[in-house]
Amino acid sequence: MDILRYYAEVNDMIKQGELNLLSSLQIDKPECFNWVEDIFYPLNVLGHGNSDALIWKYKDLKKVFSFEAIYNASNQLVNFIRRLGGQKGDTLYSVLPLVPENWISLLSAIKGGFIIMPTATNLTTYDLLQRLNTVLPKMIIAHMSQADLIDEAEKNHGGQIELKIIVGGEKEGWCNFEDIYSEEIEASSVGTKSDDPFLYFFTSGTTGLPKIVVHTHFTYPFGHLTTSSWLGCYRGDIHYNISSPGWAKFAWSSFFAPWNCGATILAYQTDSFIAKEQLQAMETFRVSTFCGSPTVIRMLIQEDINKYKLSLRSCCAAGEPLNPEVIEKWKKATGVIIRDGYGQTETTALICNFLGNHLKPGSMGIPSFLYDIGIFDDDGHEVSLFEEGIICVRLESKKNNGLFIEYLDDKERTSDVFKHNLYYTGDKAYKDEDGYIWFVGRNDDMIKASGYRIGPFEVESALIEHEDIIESAVVASPHATRGT
Repeated sequence: MDILRYYAEVNDMIKQGELNLLSSLQIDKPECFNWVEDIFYPLNVLGHGNSDALIWKYKDLKKVFSFEAIYNASNQLVNFIRRLGGQKGDTLYSVLPLVPENWISLLSAIKGGFIIMPTATNLTTYDLLQRLNTVLPKMIIAHMSQADLIDEAEKNHGGQIELKIIVGGEKEGWCNFEDIYSEEIEASSVGTKSDDPFLYFFTSGTTGLPKIVVHTHFTYPFGHLTTSSWLGCYRGDIHYNISSPGWAKFAWSSFFAPWNCGATILAYQTDSFIAKEQLQAMETFRVSTFCGSPTVIRMLIQEDINKYKLSLRSCCAAGEPLNPEVIEKWKKATGVIIRDGYGQTETTALICNFLGNHLKPGSMGIPSFLYDIGIFDDDGHEVSLFEEGIICVRLESKKNNGLFIEYLDDKERTSDVFKHNLYYTGDKAYKDEDGYIWFVGRNDDMIKASGYRIGPFEVESALIEHEDIIESAVVASPHATRGT
């Protein structure tokens, strides 16, 4: 079966609710793969080019991109970067709020063979400097609100970013993103190999500064078919995921998963989270599939949801455990069961409660169809049912999945998680007699707050810089809304 047919089969099964058949599909990893050219273009542009790919709304501004229009814009950005010296394998930082340029940049990075590094917009100059010290990019695309911080961090670093592209304004030393639209709308492909890296994610660890998760051209986009099957969206859906660019959850549910199956993405940009406005937007744009962190869900259910005429068919939550009482309140308010799912920056959706499956409130669900998952001890032995252990992915399985390949230039951290022919997630859980997996907690000092992964070392390091602090130690504290 060729790769495009494989995608079509998966999408048919998702639409027909035949998720139990997904594990029967098998495919070999191709030598070369480029998700934009091999999947996005033939699946969404050919035959569906006039369909809405992205709806963006911010205050009184609204932009709608068809699949053809956003594909053409990404080609123009590829040509713009190439004309100014960018080449396959060059690193590209993306520091953008929830604006359409996120989607254009990610498409162009994949097509052009650049290595994109999504970066959150709430970082300080110090945070940016630490990232530049780790990897000084050849290129950067950033919003004007971040440009001064980036210039300061670059100056403090002492190196030079060769190409800087600004969105939403003008600044000396920066090219204007709007200039890409004078380029040709067709761009040649570069023949990326399946194992070529294309995506670096900074992610917090228990010790030290953030490490870099390396994803490759085939494994990560293909692996998000598990995320697509969990979300349950398909062509014709308006999919809304509440997540900030720069984090893996954005790539999960605001990019690959919905566009793997031709759904329309809603990007509702706000200056702050106001539950009433979110619900009104979901009503106005007739959102049919929705994903948000349990923190978001807890805030939404404080409102009188019955006042809104929602069009929801499928709802998911991830980032932290979903409490049974929250599931019940959401179902009572919307008529739809919100389904928990689990994965990491290092993976795609690992364990999920799928549409149509029996739901055990409080459980993360069952392993997704591209992963072979078990509960193991530290010595590589699978534990008994109901016994606590570490969630692991079996590496000897022939299944293709969405697993990362390494922590960049960090053999020690990489070997800590890849051992005994397993990938150790670091999360403790147990499995029941029906194969459902129940989250227990981290196997280390990692803190999860509002779905964000926080390394205590980073917070301790920031505190210790103050002249009045001699020593610091950071632990999680329970919080009614944010979890910890």
